[in-house]
Amino acid sequence: MSTIPDGLRTDRTPPISIPLQHFLVGLCFLVVGIGAGTILSVTALPGLADVAQLHLLLVGWIALTIMGAMTQFVPVWSGVALHSKRLATAQLWLVVGGLVGFAAALATGSVSLLPIAAGLLLAGVWLFVYTIGRTLLRARPLDRTERHFAFALFCFAALAPLGTLLAASFSTSVLESLPVTRGGILLAHATVALYGAVLVTIAGALSQLATMFTQTEYATIDRHLLGLEELALYGGVAALAVGRGVGLESLARAGALAVLVGAAALGLVIARALFRSTVERSPMTARYWVVVGSLLAWAVLAVPAWWRDPTGQAGLFGAPGTTDLLVLGVFGFVVVGTLYHVIPFIVWLEHYSDRIGLEPVPTIDDLYSSRLERADFGLTLAGFLVLAVAGLLSLPTWLAAVGGALASVGFALFAANMVWTLRRHGPGGVGDVVRGTGSDSEPDATEVDRVGD
Repeated sequence: MSTIPDGLRTDRTPPISIPLQHFLVGLCFLVVGIGAGTILSVTALPGLADVAQLHLLLVGWIALTIMGAMTQFVPVWSGVALHSKRLATAQLWLVVGGLVGFAAALATGSVSLLPIAAGLLLAGVWLFVYTIGRTLLRARPLDRTERHFAFALFCFAALAPLGTLLAASFSTSVLESLPVTRGGILLAHATVALYGAVLVTIAGALSQLATMFTQTEYATIDRHLLGLEELALYGGVAALAVGRGVGLESLARAGALAVLVGAAALGLVIARALFRSTVERSPMTARYWVVVGSLLAWAVLAVPAWWRDPTGQAGLFGAPGTTDLLVLGVFGFVVVGTLYHVIPFIVWLEHYSDRIGLEPVPTIDDLYSSRLERADFGLTLAGFLVLAVAGLLSLPTWLAAVGGALASVGFALFAANMVWTLRRHGPGGVGDVVRGTGSDSEPDATEVDRVGD
């Protein structure tokens, strides 16, 4: 889309360097994580390399992108100033430092270092929760999107200490005095992370972005489905996490079914918006179709698996063999599709918006390479389909390696396209983003309070 949607307070946007730093670092973790996954598909690596690779993708790419997107989106959507730019910057580098140390300790088997790295991660995540939470407090009463973000913040706040406990348990007996098992804490941690922090954030954003990118409006049935999705996801995530944590099958089963109902309702709403779209194909709508198909397929396949064993390790990501459907098909394609608008939009707003009427300016869609976009979509889609089928049908490992390689190249092209956009159109290019020297015209909430005093 080449226009700015009505009703957004673009005068409340934080300095462009803050969200763009999150996105740029996230792209680096994406390339490393996908590359590590390709290597793991053909050979074994020492230590807990598979766990490290998973965290590189889920924390380094998905979570950091969500953190950057909330830092950008909440002030714009809610029309309030970001609580603190300094804290928003600090949260990024605490998470980055903690994740690098965490992944390195896992890959090398240096488990004694895990609590230190996890402590940095905990500090960074809690700083993010505090900063965005204080920002949202100024936006009350909360609308549907803001409520999703608030619930996701609670999940971020809960998953970090659970992860820290798990990290400490590798080298200490910290869990022996607790009334829950390590397996229960692991399941609760993963549940809150996957379905609370990530899926609920996606649901809150996607329900708004889908109508924006398709230029449609929700019908009555869509609003009812969205109401069902909200209640089902909130209650389902809480029940599933607690039930898994304490080993209560009945509670976990009820929560699991509620999560699947919420996911299916969201998928149907987005599918209806895409089907009724009044605009031509875009990087966002093309990838959201993949998200819809993946989300609905994942939910259907997870029903029997979660009904039979809602507290088992095998059902961590849904039905066995559906990890790629969830992580790449839903999370990955949502993030890539959304960033194809968000990054160019931020750059356009900063660099070109004040030139309208004075000189010819490009549209948002003109800022990135359309050829690279279509190439990365084709490669990532092909690689994802191979990985998804290989996981479901237990096909030879060499076929999964081929799928991983295709996806790796596709995601690398996406990252290159975004970096090229920043280098070509961003004020000061990539260097200013990394150094954090973007425009800083909008005061944060703490500065506004000091002026008021």
